[in-house]
Amino acid sequence: MLVINRERKEMSILEKYDQVFMNKDEAGMNEVLHDDYTFTMHASGNVLNKQDVIKWAMSDDINREKVRILYENDEIGVEHSFVTFSDGNTQAVMAVFKFKDGKIFSLETGATNMPK
Repeated sequence: MLVINRERKEMSILEKYDQVFMNKDEAGMNEVLHDDYTFTMHASGNVLNKQDVIKWAMSDDINREKVRILYENDEIGVEHSFVTFSDGNTQAVMAVFKFKDGKIFSLETGATNMPK
């Protein structure tokens, strides 16, 4: 569930990201992610670029639930969610986003496997 702060007229960067991710909006993903974007998954050591992440986000491999934006300003955002993958595995994911030029420049995650 995405909660938008009603005091602001526009969504934050993470609110936009969560919305386009949830809606599998490829054009929106291209808009919210910086061209030099990198995604570092510390659990596996993999580093993905913008196009890798968009392709993955458009697949049916990822289902994000209980997404909570814990903190966000113009430079950084912190989010927690539960992610279930198509193989049935679920992880609790803590994500730290860095912003540049009003877009997401980098994402680093730490994940804890949840029991099935």
